[in-house]
Amino acid sequence: MFICMKARFHLPDFVSKFKFNLVFAEFLAHCPQYFREGVEIASVYGTFPQSIWNGGRTQDGFCDKPFIKTVIKNYNDRGIPLRFTFTNPMLEKKHLHDEFCNMVMHLADNGLNECIVFSPLLEEYIRKNYPNYKLTSSTCKRITDGDALVQEVEKDYHIVVIDYDLNHEFDILEKIPDKKKCELLVNACCNPGCPVRSEHYRALGIQQIAYSEHLRKFRGTPFNNEKLLAEHPEIRQFTECPCAERTLFDITGLKNHISPDEIWNTYIPMGFEQFKIEGRTFTPLNLTEHYMYYMVKPECRDEARFMFMKWLEENGVLRFA
Repeated sequence: MFICMKARFHLPDFVSKFKFNLVFAEFLAHCPQYFREGVEIASVYGTFPQSIWNGGRTQDGFCDKPFIKTVIKNYNDRGIPLRFTFTNPMLEKKHLHDEFCNMVMHLADNGLNECIVFSPLLEEYIRKNYPNYKLTSSTCKRITDGDALVQEVEKDYHIVVIDYDLNHEFDILEKIPDKKKCELLVNACCNPGCPVRSEHYRALGIQQIAYSEHLRKFRGTPFNNEKLLAEHPEIRQFTECPCAERTLFDITGLKNHISPDEIWNTYIPMGFEQFKIEGRTFTPLNLTEHYMYYMVKPECRDEARFMFMKWLEENGVLRFA
């Protein structure tokens, strides 16, 4: 019996890579001959600027309500969910009623869109006030114990993102009861076993809160990051992490890296079908290379890369002349 394999990719970032990912979605739809078997866009994750609930990466900038509606419509009309990275671990009860975040939640509350959560406080608030959203348990929780991971998968989550230090711990992965519910981050740029990863997430959370509160009070005035670092000297070491600048070619040798052949030859046969590509801070060139590497047939990469970049140029996303 023929079994159709699915490789469902979660892509970055629906704001900073807005047109980039829309062009890629059209490219996938119209040029399927370039792609590996079963490739689908499962979601595009990220957050709208000034979202105080955001975590994982500090998101700066500003956007207005018409832009938010435009982004939601363009992705959702193609059947692609937005998945909000609401994983800030430093949230307090007062942040739950943030006007901007709740506006975004209302605008995207159509049963298609999703949220990635970390804070139990925010998770409870979303479950109560926005029950139409599918919830993903974040890799930021750093669940590395096998039994604890199984317990997490058995909870009421749409997806659980596995800590990428477990990417090759097959004795643990094999014991997961519902592997289709689990998501693997395939191209982690962070050092395997990083001892300060959780502290880094907390530092980014502090920075996001400070930035969002500044923008609400002093829009148009530059954010003084040095003032924040003076108030929170413990986060200074995380402001310029060298790992964030790594390219595809820098990470393929890392222990937690998952190659395309591993996806199709190992993980999909095991029952996994959800795969996340990191890249909210990547340049378009670096992200293009990741998309070609993971989703395109090896023998088609050169032609597909050329054609995709041609589409990007024709749509005003990149300029080469």
